[in-house]
Amino acid sequence: MKRFFRLFFLSFIGLSLFSCSGDGDDDISGGESKPLTVSRPVVSSITSSSALVSATATGSGITSRGFCYSKTANPTIKDTKVAANSSNMTVTLAGLSESTTYHVRAYAQNSKDVVYSDDVTFTTEATQTSDLDSWKAPTYPDDYRNISDWSKRSQWNLANVHDPTVVKAEDGYYYMYQTDASYGNAHAQGGHFHCRRSADLVNWEYLGGTMAVAPEWVKTKLNEIRAKQGLDPIANPSYGYWAPCVRKVRNGLYRMYYCIVVDNYIKTGKQNTAANFDGSWTERAFIGLMETSDPGSNKWVDKGFVICSSSDKGKDGWTRANLDDWNAYFYFNAIDPSFVITPTGEHWLIYGSWHSGFAAVQLNPETGKTITELGDPWASSAAGLAANGYGKRIWSRGSSRWQGSEAPEVIYHDGYYYLFMAYDGLDVPYNTRVMRSETIDGTYTGSETVLTHPYQFAGSQGWVGISHCAVFDDGNGNWYYASQQRFPESAGGNAPNAVMMGGVRSIQWLSSGWPVVMPERYAAVPKVDIKADEIAGTWEHIDLGYSYGKMKVSSTMTFAADGTITDGIWKGGKWSFDAKTNTLTANGVELKVQRECDWEASPRRHTLVYAGINGGKSYWGKKK
Repeated sequence: MKRFFRLFFLSFIGLSLFSCSGDGDDDISGGESKPLTVSRPVVSSITSSSALVSATATGSGITSRGFCYSKTANPTIKDTKVAANSSNMTVTLAGLSESTTYHVRAYAQNSKDVVYSDDVTFTTEATQTSDLDSWKAPTYPDDYRNISDWSKRSQWNLANVHDPTVVKAEDGYYYMYQTDASYGNAHAQGGHFHCRRSADLVNWEYLGGTMAVAPEWVKTKLNEIRAKQGLDPIANPSYGYWAPCVRKVRNGLYRMYYCIVVDNYIKTGKQNTAANFDGSWTERAFIGLMETSDPGSNKWVDKGFVICSSSDKGKDGWTRANLDDWNAYFYFNAIDPSFVITPTGEHWLIYGSWHSGFAAVQLNPETGKTITELGDPWASSAAGLAANGYGKRIWSRGSSRWQGSEAPEVIYHDGYYYLFMAYDGLDVPYNTRVMRSETIDGTYTGSETVLTHPYQFAGSQGWVGISHCAVFDDGNGNWYYASQQRFPESAGGNAPNAVMMGGVRSIQWLSSGWPVVMPERYAAVPKVDIKADEIAGTWEHIDLGYSYGKMKVSSTMTFAADGTITDGIWKGGKWSFDAKTNTLTANGVELKVQRECDWEASPRRHTLVYAGINGGKSYWGKKK
């Protein structure tokens, strides 16, 4: 009897080690009883309001299993609990408070006992709600006509921006340079290739022109070429200053490739007016080079000629039947440079506009000039021009000699060179397309997806003429798109379509590798985590399918909390949101979501926006 009692007593103690109640045996279901056991929880994917917990549970007769948690040690099933459905337990603890320490234990239960794991603690992250609450929207006006003149330049911010190029310098500032163009020609008093800078891409300080007068080499080089053609020199060329491109080469060295266009007729040298038309095309454009060690000084040293417009019609094929003749003399038009340093250290210049497409020419990294000495800027074929050093054509919009494409901007990202370009006339229909290639000199392929297009969200006059972009990054994986944008004529007042406001927008990258440009301008809205329940609600949706010269107007679309789309052009579809990648999949379309400023609201406020591509078509959205 004593032996039996001792064995019973030891068995009772052994069971007690696995039982928090200690008042019963395990269930036996047609075999030997197996004690309840639960492993120590593993906590992961902790956010400000949730956490993923995992554990395992084994034993006979388990009727329920899961996790219990509280803000005090050793929680039980009398505290908050979340059930799990299998022995390999993984559940999400949701609805947690931010910046709070929680205790969690796994549990398993049968008809008589509850067994608990060790106590594990974790702390939720702090949300940045306070950052959102303290964020202030930009207050500068989009309609800057009352401050557009030269005397008000300290107030411009991004007013009077045209064809921008942007570089981040060693001092932490972003420097923006541009074409000489402004409302009322205000820049005329301040030199050329004007500069402004910003520490945050929102507030910009105007610094002034980087070039006081055209360098002498332009006139000299022009008349050297004219002499070879048997033409008289032009004593006082009429110049236009266009589309610079600035890049950091290395610490202490920045290069600006700039364009000076000679706006005189080739035959007589007279200025380009209808009255002076002499049966010839206008003269060529030149790309030159300046360098600085410190963009903040706004002092640049001119390094002279790089390349000029070139023709495949020989030295004297410049005749033009009339002003409606668009069979251009020049094959490569030497404007709109884009300077690229490849991952292997090669330097390239991509350039061209309207005439016959874009050219790529390799540069000498030490001098910044063409690696091959240039021959005459004419030949009898495109192959002859390439042999003379003027480059290889890497892309063309069809076979026309006068095609609505310009402003090539090439950047390297994740194995591809992306070629952004402007399509159509700059007054209203201007839009941005993108192609890509695995090599810098092509072939560039893709669907020519429209990334920006004239558009109008509710409550605004809308924007047109959105293109000729700069594409740049901050060195930390964040990419941006900067361009001009104009008021439509319907905005009213004096010359609304001449209002050129600069716009900086964020670029996001889809899983396919293609970029999308976010619809609202960047305003340094804090990057607070986006939750799936924030997607639910009413949005303004824009289909950016190409429509020449027309604004695409937003329509409403409603995402219901249950993951269905209940209103709008995708009505009947479904949606889901991946908070890890900020990816909204709606009606099968991949859309990148982020927080941006609602520039159309009054007062301006932060909101959510999305951008995506499907079937070669872009979509924009903004939550109302």
